[in-house]
Amino acid sequence: MTGIFPFSLADLQAHFGADLDVVSFVAHEGAGLWVHGAGSRRRLAVLARPDDPLMGLFRGDSSEFRGGYVLRLCPMDHAHAQALRATLPWLRPALLGLATSAGFGDRLGLATPGHVRALRHVLRRSPGRRLAPLFAQQSMREMERTHRRPTDVLDDATWGAFQGGWRDALGADADHLKTLADVDACAAAGFTFYTIDPGAYVDGEAETAPPAAIEAKVAALPWNKLESTASDVQRRYVGQVVQVDGYDIRLDAASVWRAAAKYGRALAHVTEMARHLAAKGIPFELEISVDETDSPTTPVEHIYIASELKRLGVRWVSLAPRYPGRFEKGVDYIGDLSALARELAIHAAIARALGPYKLSLHSGSDKFSVYPLLSEATQGLVHLKTAGTSYLEALRVIARLEPALFRQIIGFARERYPQDRASYHVSADPSRLPDWMAWPDERLPALLEDFHARQVLHVTFGSVLARFRTELLAALHAHEEAYHAALERHFRRHLEPFVS
Repeated sequence: MTGIFPFSLADLQAHFGADLDVVSFVAHEGAGLWVHGAGSRRRLAVLARPDDPLMGLFRGDSSEFRGGYVLRLCPMDHAHAQALRATLPWLRPALLGLATSAGFGDRLGLATPGHVRALRHVLRRSPGRRLAPLFAQQSMREMERTHRRPTDVLDDATWGAFQGGWRDALGADADHLKTLADVDACAAAGFTFYTIDPGAYVDGEAETAPPAAIEAKVAALPWNKLESTASDVQRRYVGQVVQVDGYDIRLDAASVWRAAAKYGRALAHVTEMARHLAAKGIPFELEISVDETDSPTTPVEHIYIASELKRLGVRWVSLAPRYPGRFEKGVDYIGDLSALARELAIHAAIARALGPYKLSLHSGSDKFSVYPLLSEATQGLVHLKTAGTSYLEALRVIARLEPALFRQIIGFARERYPQDRASYHVSADPSRLPDWMAWPDERLPALLEDFHARQVLHVTFGSVLARFRTELLAALHAHEEAYHAALERHFRRHLEPFVS
C-alpha cells in the first residue's frame, strides 16, 4: 500500500510538541516515522493507517490519531531496527565503492547522531563533494571489551542515523577481523564492509633477518595455499621495474624475497578469509589491513601484496599499509611529516595503478597534521578510520558536567593502564599525568588535551565500562545534546580536509 502522507510536520509538531524529534521525522509513502520522546522514554513512532503493511512490521502501544490514522509507539530494539532497515532503504548498509569514506567508531552506542551532524555540516559547506560514512564500525577486540555483539553495533548505528536525520547511503564495517568465526558473526548481523587483519601472520623478523634466514622463511611458506612456487615469484617480480605516476620502483631480488617472507603467510590467510566470505553469496566490500605491524610497508612490499592478492582472485576496495612514523591512539602523528608525505604519495600512486583502490588510514583519530597530506596524495581515493576519539569526547563532556564522576574514572583508568595498554600502540607514562585531584572542576576538560591523559583514558575503555557503565551512560543520556554538539565540533576537524 502506498500513498501520500496527509499531515505536515507543522501539524504533527503542534500535536506532539517536544516529543516529536523533528530532525528524525520522515514521511515514507503513506506513513510517518520519527523518534518520539527523550532519554528512557524514547520510542519509535509510526503513524499510518491500520491496513498499512508497516503495521505488520512494528509492534507497540497503539492509539487513534485522526483521519483514520493510528499512532504506534515501538521500543527501539533489535527487531524494530531490522524493521526500520527493511522500511527505509538508506538505513540498510550498502556498498560504497571508491567514494571517499570515513568510519565512525562508537564504543558506547550513543555517538552516531553527533557523527551525522558533523558530516552533514561539512557536506553542506562543500556542495558537490561526497564523503560516504560507515557509522557502524567496531573491531571484534572492542566488541569483546565493551560486551557488545555485531548486532548491537549495527542496531545502535541504525537508530543513531535515523535520529540524526541521515538520508543517504551508509556502510557498516566489521573491523579487524582475524578468524572465520569473526566473519560469520558479522555477516549474520548484516555488515557490508569487512576489514581483514592478518597481522598475526606477518613475519616481523623478516625485516632485519639475514639472507640465509630469509631464504629459509621463503622455503617454508605455505606455497600450496598461495597456489604458487618460489620460482614463480622470481619470474613474476625479481628484476622488474614498476612505473607509477613518475616513480620507478625497482623490484630487486633482496626486496622481493624479504616481501615474500614478511607477508606470504598473511596473504594466504587473507585469501582464505576472502574466499570464505565470498562463498556466502552476500554483497560485500573488503579492506586489507597490514597496519598493526612493527615495520613500515615499503613500496616493493605494497606491490607484492597487491599483485599477489589480485593473482589469487581477491578483490578489495581499500588497503591499509603500515606507514612510517608512529600512529598512536588518541594523539596526533609522531614523526617526520615530510617523509610521511613522500611515502603517502608513492603508496597512493601504487593504489591508483594496481587498482584503483583506496588507501586507508587506521588509528586515524586525531591525526590532524596528516589529513591534508593524505587527502592530497590520494586524490579522494581514501578511507579514514576513527574509533576511540568519540569515547574521549564523551569523557570531555563528563569532565565538564559531571566532574566527580570524571575524577573517579581517570583515577581508575590510571590503575588499569599497565594491563590494558598491552594490545595497543601507545607510549603514555601514567606517572606524568597531571594531578587531577588538585585541579579545580572548571579545568578538568583540559585534561583531554594532555597526551598522557588521552592515551590512558583511550585504552582503558573496557575496564572503565565494566566498572562505570551505568553511571557513564546515565550521565551521557542526561547531557545528550552536549555530547552530540561536542562530537560535531570534533569531527568537523576530522572530515573537513577530505572535502575541501
